[in-house]
Amino acid sequence: MRRDRIVAGPAEELSERGYCILRGALPAAEVAAFDCALAPAFAETPFCEGGFYGERTKRFGRLLARSRDADRFVRHRQILALAERILAPWCDTIQLNLSQAIALHPDAPSQLPHRDQDMWRGTIGEVEYLVNVMWPLTDYRADNGATLIWPGSHGAAALAAPPEAPPVVAEMAPGDALIFLGSTLHGAGGNRSSDVRRGMIVSYCLGWLKPYENQWLAYPPTLARTFPRALADLVGYRQHRPNLGNYEGQCPSVLLDGPPDSPLGAIDALRPDQTALVDAFVADQRR
Repeated sequence: MRRDRIVAGPAEELSERGYCILRGALPAAEVAAFDCALAPAFAETPFCEGGFYGERTKRFGRLLARSRDADRFVRHRQILALAERILAPWCDTIQLNLSQAIALHPDAPSQLPHRDQDMWRGTIGEVEYLVNVMWPLTDYRADNGATLIWPGSHGAAALAAPPEAPPVVAEMAPGDALIFLGSTLHGAGGNRSSDVRRGMIVSYCLGWLKPYENQWLAYPPTLARTFPRALADLVGYRQHRPNLGNYEGQCPSVLLDGPPDSPLGAIDALRPDQTALVDAFVADQRR
């Protein structure tokens, strides 16, 4: 019951507006410490190339490999429960799609408004493929490139003409979290200030999709073995029924105990309806 209560309100906002903001989702001091932990990577990472990523923007991923504190964001209890609730109608399990740090430097122009679901060529207006979470590491203001969100542009509205109404400027402080659907039109604002606007995007997608960030290269088995099991599951070390993402016909979690010391035999991993269908067919054959 408590799990339902903590996600009910945000789930309603997401359904109605395509986004919501959780104020004070984490203590500001924890966010500041995480920002400090990423400082060397921000300093060493070159600027992006291309108009979409932004030539006055720095981006880098693999945040769970750079700082274990990233787990507090990636597996935030309320947000993870919300993502599972939103995506559950279309998948058996969800997976981590991306964890990426972003630094928007002065004079960065506004980003092209876009919908993140468009990375997949699936049905539009019926299925939600993705839940995004923007975590500010510094203040997000109108003048330094706070995320721009178009309310009501999600779901079936993604098939309509671009909205004429101006976007909402998602001004936030460290510790807040902006949550929005993969079907919601959004983009980074331009940085007209003298400050560097830093933040992190964490996103979750349907477990049967190819994720934006290749999680198995980002977190190979030697690293995933050091993760809590629930985190290893989230980055891809579990099958999605039926039999998707397997290793030698078994759940890839077998690699978390080290390389198998003998050949593996394939084991069915089916949904209950599929198991019933197969069992009935096998029984009929035996008769």
